[in-house]
Amino acid sequence: MKHYLRTSLVCQAIWVGCVLGGCTHWQTSNLEPKPLTEQMASKVPGALTTPLQPEVASGLVRNADVITLRTAVASANPLASQAGLDILQAGGSAVDAAIAVQMVLGLVEPQSSGIGGGAFLLHTNGAGLTRRIQAFDGRETAPAGAHESLFLNAQGQPLPFFDAVVGGRSVGTPGVLKMLAMAHQQHGKLPWVRLFDPAINLTKNGFVISPRLHASLLADTHLKLDPSARAYFYQADGAPHPIGYVLRNPELAEVLQRIAKEGVNAFYQGDVAQAIVDKVQQHPQNPGRLSTQDLSQYQAKEREALCFDHVVSARVFEICGFPPPSSGAIAIGQILGLLQHVPSSSRAPIQGVLDADWLHDYAQASRLAYADRAQYVADPDFVEAPTGDWRSLLSPAYLKLRAQLMGPISLKQTPAGIPLGAQKSAYAPMPDQAEFGTSHISIVDAYGNALAMTTTIENSFGARQMVRGFLLNNELTDFSFTPRNAQGRPIANRVQANKRPRSSMSPTLVFDKATGELLMSTGSPGGDMIIHFTTKTLIGVLHWGMTPQQAIDLPNFGALGDPMVVEEKRFSAATLQSLRARGAEVRELALTSGIQAIVKRPMVGHSNNWISGTDPRREGVVLGQ
Repeated sequence: MKHYLRTSLVCQAIWVGCVLGGCTHWQTSNLEPKPLTEQMASKVPGALTTPLQPEVASGLVRNADVITLRTAVASANPLASQAGLDILQAGGSAVDAAIAVQMVLGLVEPQSSGIGGGAFLLHTNGAGLTRRIQAFDGRETAPAGAHESLFLNAQGQPLPFFDAVVGGRSVGTPGVLKMLAMAHQQHGKLPWVRLFDPAINLTKNGFVISPRLHASLLADTHLKLDPSARAYFYQADGAPHPIGYVLRNPELAEVLQRIAKEGVNAFYQGDVAQAIVDKVQQHPQNPGRLSTQDLSQYQAKEREALCFDHVVSARVFEICGFPPPSSGAIAIGQILGLLQHVPSSSRAPIQGVLDADWLHDYAQASRLAYADRAQYVADPDFVEAPTGDWRSLLSPAYLKLRAQLMGPISLKQTPAGIPLGAQKSAYAPMPDQAEFGTSHISIVDAYGNALAMTTTIENSFGARQMVRGFLLNNELTDFSFTPRNAQGRPIANRVQANKRPRSSMSPTLVFDKATGELLMSTGSPGGDMIIHFTTKTLIGVLHWGMTPQQAIDLPNFGALGDPMVVEEKRFSAATLQSLRARGAEVRELALTSGIQAIVKRPMVGHSNNWISGTDPRREGVVLGQ
């Protein structure tokens, strides 16, 4: 077994020793995080044209691929991955391990996910043509009392982003616990109560604050405004507790113990639910509409996974992702399909350097995919797919027509297409708007099961509201702040009561089409850039024959609309100039992905076991047997 930690170069050795050896305090810390770009946009309304980066990186650290024989757990924190491995070693399934990982992540990486948020889980119960692929939807929902003007001010204009986020207004009904309970009922092997042991032990005994959590606390200006969060995360002078400080969470321990023993109704009903509602409704400046009835009536859903064929050198891969309300699988499938119609599609990087022609074509394909995303994708219980089938947006004939728009000059205004056989949409396209946050988990177990799960509270530290030791989400800001265009046409992803906001989360499983064998589990956090981070990893492994770590390590890039964004200091001046010469606006950003990938080793020419990678930009680790 091997494990690799991703941390700041300054603090890496100390962090590794403390996590694995149990130290109680670090003596030094000179980690200096860059200010988050979201803080500079605190007065910007909901409509934005460049992806804001909600979470700091941990310092780029090169690591080797991790090779395991039977199992693998890849998550964003070593304590969480260890919890998952412990469950697998005790005979647990991939779902069992994911529950343990999630409970620990909510404690040690609270800026990204937790029981106050939601998740998408994509699961397969084995290899072969008889396998079953399931999509478990734990996305948050809008309260029954929400309406489409939720994020408009008195003048009918969209609120500045953080005026909407901070407080109770943005809190949706959390869904991750009910979703995990549904998946466990079908695929769990260990008792539910056993899966909470690692997190409960850490809440009681404490965990050391990592460089990344400390940097996130330093960079945030909103969290300390909440009295509960301030008392937990910060010292008396208002500074965050230092790196290495042992943080204990007895309130969360009590909540987790009750959920473990009584089931999820201990969260969705009773005094915990009432405490959540009181926090939301009684916020002094920005109250929300969440009710105890919203919590008690929340239902996780099982949806049909969205799968499509992708051909690489005559080999057919079946790529499966999450359907709406996620936009991930559709956008990934469109980008991959569009790129097959351009000459640069076969150009692999040379010594890790991406070709400017290929990057230009990728950006063009991205703009076309994101235009369709803005036009069509929303909660399928409220919005019908074009032609009644979301796969119409992935039709090879439709993508071939769309690819004709990809030329040598960068696309500026990119309208949505109309899938073959569809009528013109009655909806208006959604304006550009920020998305944030999340964490990703990929797991394979010894029984042949595997999963990809992306989990979130949306923005870093969510709505900045702490209840009983956990943070509440701000997921409702994934809805369009603007409900209708100037002509009064509704936007598909507008706020509506009991609706699930559109997401970019892209948990992905890849299979060999001919045999049904599982080949890959992957996904990433990163807001609306999740789609690009995941697509990059798929292309690196499937098209360019890279190991998962090599693909993850590639510089990040993408386009949500007109501007192309690239990872800062990872592209040469000549490459950037070449892109700009084609008419593109190019912006350099941190692009802090958190990609996890587990790949069947024959994919890269070795024996029949697993090879895994985790993102060097965060603190992730892969553990397995």
